[in-house]
Amino acid sequence: MKPMLLTETIETPIGEEWLYETKYDGFRCVLEWEHEEPILKSRNDNELNHLFPEIIEFCMRIYDQIKPLLPLVLDGELVYLTNHFKSDFSLVQKRGRMQNREVISDHAKRFPFHYVVFDLLKLQGEIQTSRYLKTRKQQLTKLFTTLKLPTNINYQDERLIQAIENFEDSETLWHSITAYNGEGIIAKKKTSKWLSNIRSKDWLKIKNWRYVTVIVHKYDKGNGYFHGSIYQQVNLKEIVIFRHGMTDEERKILVTFFQKNGTKVHETWELEPSICVDIACIDFDGSKLREPRFHAFRLEIDPQACNWLQMQRQLIPIPENVQITHSDKPVWPEMGITKDGYLHYLQMISSYLLPFLHDRPLTLIRYPHGAPGESFYQKSSPDKLPDYVTNARIADINFMVCNNIETLLWLGNQLALEFHIPFQTIHTEKPTEIVFDLDPPSVNEFSLAIHAARQLKEIFDYFKLQSFVKTSGGKGLQLYIPLPENAFSYEEVRIFTEFVCVFLCQQRPELYTIERLKKNRQKKLYLDYVQHAEGKTIISPYSTRGNNMGLVATPLFWDEVNQQLRPEKFTIPTVLARIKDSGNPFRNFREIGGKQDFLSVLHHLRNS
Repeated sequence: MKPMLLTETIETPIGEEWLYETKYDGFRCVLEWEHEEPILKSRNDNELNHLFPEIIEFCMRIYDQIKPLLPLVLDGELVYLTNHFKSDFSLVQKRGRMQNREVISDHAKRFPFHYVVFDLLKLQGEIQTSRYLKTRKQQLTKLFTTLKLPTNINYQDERLIQAIENFEDSETLWHSITAYNGEGIIAKKKTSKWLSNIRSKDWLKIKNWRYVTVIVHKYDKGNGYFHGSIYQQVNLKEIVIFRHGMTDEERKILVTFFQKNGTKVHETWELEPSICVDIACIDFDGSKLREPRFHAFRLEIDPQACNWLQMQRQLIPIPENVQITHSDKPVWPEMGITKDGYLHYLQMISSYLLPFLHDRPLTLIRYPHGAPGESFYQKSSPDKLPDYVTNARIADINFMVCNNIETLLWLGNQLALEFHIPFQTIHTEKPTEIVFDLDPPSVNEFSLAIHAARQLKEIFDYFKLQSFVKTSGGKGLQLYIPLPENAFSYEEVRIFTEFVCVFLCQQRPELYTIERLKKNRQKKLYLDYVQHAEGKTIISPYSTRGNNMGLVATPLFWDEVNQQLRPEKFTIPTVLARIKDSGNPFRNFREIGGKQDFLSVLHHLRNS
């Protein structure tokens, strides 16, 4: 069964006869499940099971539940979700090129894919394709509800097969697509039937085009393509080859300009940087703009303005409802990072930062003149807030809560450089994690934090508690043990934290202390368990800090905690590169927290 295909259009159709879905950038895939192991088939009828072992493993875990419903056929997309509305196609491409089984397995652990399902083609052996889409959608929702699988897309959900959410209102969906930089929208007629290998006008795709300004510097007369570049520092970097999207008149104007002002080399005309155009595209794959087409001449633009930073901003624009001021203001002058650079970091890291801020009353540290410099704490919400910012009243303080990308960027515009969060949400009275703060006397004694972290992990492992570790963004390390939600009080948790810290100090009194007064610590590492209490806060994972290097409180893999580890390595640029190359060490933080057997640990300590 080859998939039904989409017809591209510019305008989103409006009317009660249409349903709307998020368009994800991945591999179209039909899942055929007749026997114990399903088969993933590409558009070209190639089997993909070996490339996506995590999807097959998940299917095997739910086989007993789904067995009575077989044979089953689903239509969907294999994606790597970076938020609810976007898939990172560069990672999809990377997986598609892999051949070594061990490499694929390692990639699947660090970057687990999801199978997003949008249609039901066969259920219990009965073909569903001749039924109306609306009926098939109802059947799909019923099926996923029965199987306790998600009926909307959640990039943090460890259940790797999810049904797509359907929208009646295209404007609401489009706003989310543009805010979270998704690929686009799909509009489907409710009465459409599923037609194998047919490009139907009942299924339409509307892409979220971005417009990148490039310098046109080369024309290849042989194939009719123009070459566009941007400045990367002082050198031109070619990022696009294009010919589509131009009218005959526009093409003639550009060709004539090359012939009059350029230099001919064989069949190619070359031109000094002088003329700029806007290119419509859907993304940048690391070397070239994807699906490029000419959009407009930009003769008023200085070619020097066509640079890497501008391209990043054009590819990932700020949501229209977020007002930005003084975007070129230096924020970390020593690192050459402006406010716009900081906002770009927040956009790129939002998928990893927002889950830790979600429903947490915020304590912000704002640096109105950049870092390092004058700063102040902010807990209370201002009287006037944009409609996308929510707040929560706790005791006599009206806290702000950051639950979406718009709020994050709004706070970033106010130069909130540090996001400090409590150990509980606005919905819980008990801590959702334990945190140990390992605070050496100075960065010169950072090795003490490394040594303490490894010893603490041995204790956690003894109690069969899974732990996580991050840099503080300063001179220390912070260790996390996620907990089941609303299960253990601060008093119960204190039994464990106090025991662990006292035990460690007894083992190595020359290295560690629980003395709160700095003057009495004698250059020892301070183990802070008193700070883990209601109303106290800690720097959020992936938050920047207000030091001169723009360091980030960075989640680590445990094998990185060795004598080569240095806190100054984790700047904004290096953290963004880490995420792309290595994934998120805190990816399954909440899932693991729900499974931790902390009750057994308490029983052991109380009875020992």
